[in-house]
Amino acid sequence: MAQNRAPATPKDPGSNSQDGKALVVCFGEMLIDFVPTVNGVSLAEAPAFKKAPGGAPANVAVGVSRLGGSSAFIGKLGDDEFGHMLDDILKQNSVDNSGVRFDAYARTALAFVTLRSDGEREFLFFRHPSADMLLKESELEINILKKAKVFHYGSISLISEPCRSAHIAALKVVKTSGGILSYDPNLRLALWPSAEAAKEGIMSIWDQADVIKISEDEIVFLTGGDDPHDDNVVLKKLFHPNLKLLVVTEGSHGCRYYTKEFKGRVPGVKVKPVDTTGAGDAFVGGLLSSLASDPSILKDEKRLKEALYFANACGAVTVTERGAIPALPTKEAVLELIKQVSS
Repeated sequence: MAQNRAPATPKDPGSNSQDGKALVVCFGEMLIDFVPTVNGVSLAEAPAFKKAPGGAPANVAVGVSRLGGSSAFIGKLGDDEFGHMLDDILKQNSVDNSGVRFDAYARTALAFVTLRSDGEREFLFFRHPSADMLLKESELEINILKKAKVFHYGSISLISEPCRSAHIAALKVVKTSGGILSYDPNLRLALWPSAEAAKEGIMSIWDQADVIKISEDEIVFLTGGDDPHDDNVVLKKLFHPNLKLLVVTEGSHGCRYYTKEFKGRVPGVKVKPVDTTGAGDAFVGGLLSSLASDPSILKDEKRLKEALYFANACGAVTVTERGAIPALPTKEAVLELIKQVSS
């Protein structure tokens, strides 16, 4: 196991040419998060809410773009004020929105996110159904999928039809075109019919991914309660033969990484958290920015650790502000934080 110390400051992940080959395409949900204006209260106790754009795949798309990378989002929004607002936010953040579709009948999804006193989140979703669940295979923007250097997705888009079939079809297009498949299950148990359905759905596409990012809580859930800190649990139950990289995020403590050749840990970057919403997505955006620019980092442990430390710093910057997309960092902000903690 590699020693637990900060690697050297990484190369700028946008330093390689950001042409069409380096496109990161994110698939799935985009929604409005309503976040209480004060911490440590229940939804009923909250005096007011601040609306913020969110949805894990959309957060990652904006995260990549804000770091100087090239990204696109594929998903469905309601043909309503919130849906058009979200589409505008993609455009404002230089995310290719040619894969966005609008539904005339279903609304854009909403999520009320309570911030407990420790900064962790609880969710209440309004999706009965929401537009993101209704994306059809026939509505996929195939040209964007074929250009994807990296294709990133979660599991929420697997919960119901027709979006599940659209998701599976998109995976096949990218795989055939030689793109890297990146999976963050992003477990939201309340959205699934049952815990069993969630586990089955998440694992149904597990062995297709090239890169998987999971949290410790997700390890416990997917393994039926096994120790998330045990390397043997991770390697025997979650690492599959086609996997190039499995990353376990540990919040402020950093992350662990596993490949066929090596494994280790990269420390976190310590900051005072305000809101952890979007931290995992910022981490993924940071990692995928590096991966899209140079996929060979998966074979080079030193450079992989640098990319993961950069990703940890992306997450750290994000928790210092409220909301997901509004808090996603620029490359300059991330490098400045790394400089501060290194000095």
